[in-house]
Amino acid sequence: MGMTITEKILARASGNKTVKAGDLINAKIDVVMCHDITTPAAISMLIEKGIDKVFDKNKIVVTPDHFQPAKDIKSAELHKRLDEWARRHKIRYYYKLGRAGVCHALLPEQGHIRPGEVIVGGDSHTCTYGAFAAFSTGIGSTDLAASIATGELWFRVPESIKFVLNGKLPKGVYSKDVILAVITRIGVDGALYKAMEFVGPALKDMSMEARMTITNMAIEAGAKNGVIGFDATTKKYLARHLKDKKAYKVFESDADTEYSSVEEFDCSKLEPMVAMPHLPSNAKPISQCKGMAMDQAYIGSCTNGRIEDLRIVAKIFKGKEVKIRTIIVPATPTIWKQADDEGLFDVFYKAGCVISAPTCGACLGGFMGILAAGEKCISTTNRNFVGRMGSPKSEVYLASPATAAASAIEGKLVDPRKYI
Repeated sequence: MGMTITEKILARASGNKTVKAGDLINAKIDVVMCHDITTPAAISMLIEKGIDKVFDKNKIVVTPDHFQPAKDIKSAELHKRLDEWARRHKIRYYYKLGRAGVCHALLPEQGHIRPGEVIVGGDSHTCTYGAFAAFSTGIGSTDLAASIATGELWFRVPESIKFVLNGKLPKGVYSKDVILAVITRIGVDGALYKAMEFVGPALKDMSMEARMTITNMAIEAGAKNGVIGFDATTKKYLARHLKDKKAYKVFESDADTEYSSVEEFDCSKLEPMVAMPHLPSNAKPISQCKGMAMDQAYIGSCTNGRIEDLRIVAKIFKGKEVKIRTIIVPATPTIWKQADDEGLFDVFYKAGCVISAPTCGACLGGFMGILAAGEKCISTTNRNFVGRMGSPKSEVYLASPATAAASAIEGKLVDPRKYI
């Protein structure tokens, strides 16, 4: 019986010729992602145990992002601890303030993600990097501490579900709409500790930015990881972004691989989707929910804060003004500068938007867009749990950048296709 991409990567990392779902393995880690929320706790654990060390200063990537720039004294203290640790261990890839960005946009952009590798990070949306045919998963602070010190971690090899994305996306429908439709079908626990492997012709026309949106939200179905196979689009992106030109290993699922299940979608029949409160799996087509009044639009995050997303929004905003407070958050300094250079900020400014420095702030209810009781926000983020962006009596509606932009113009949920 053949192996999946996920199984092949884990076999390589654990020194085995083959592995199968359910096997317990000890895998070598290729990249460890560290940010300002979970890493300080991991650092404390290591210091308390007298093992304040790093396994490889060149394989750890550090960036503050959740509360950067520091919003208060507590977050400033987190940044200080992270900074002192990174300097003490001479971490090579430390992106501090001015170069810091939303981690899951920053690492691929700066060339730290390669096919066939095992990547872990102290953040649930680390599954984003699976878009590059890698095994990537989020871990807690305890496992993060172990990874930092040893460069190894144990895993149970996950079963894989194949998601076949057929057809071609209609105008005004994006990868965010696809993943919301997928999660709504299978539920927030529909892929619990499984690999979500995405294949099919609809992927062919998707950029790497669009693919990262899909794998980013695999965790919202409970998945251990999301993964998309390597193709010409992947190769072209890596040729532009990789830190070095060393060869990388591409793994493909075997033709005789057995999946725990197979889900097929006709993407040509999709329409823009909106995830209603309070679950990402509670999505409805825009035709079933349009007209609902909003108080805020938030466009950014590790899901949809890339340059492609901002370009989509700018096309919709050009020559128009927003009716509700609208916050634009480029995910990295590079994206921020590119958006400025392309004149997108002029469009956002004239439309009446707030433009922020790169941060995760509002997405997790930290700062830069907190909601009051009773307020509703149309957001391009990945979670809309109770109290996710502020008051437990507020509501978050998840959608694509296009849907969020169109809704900001009218102050209510709107089908973006009327503006495209």
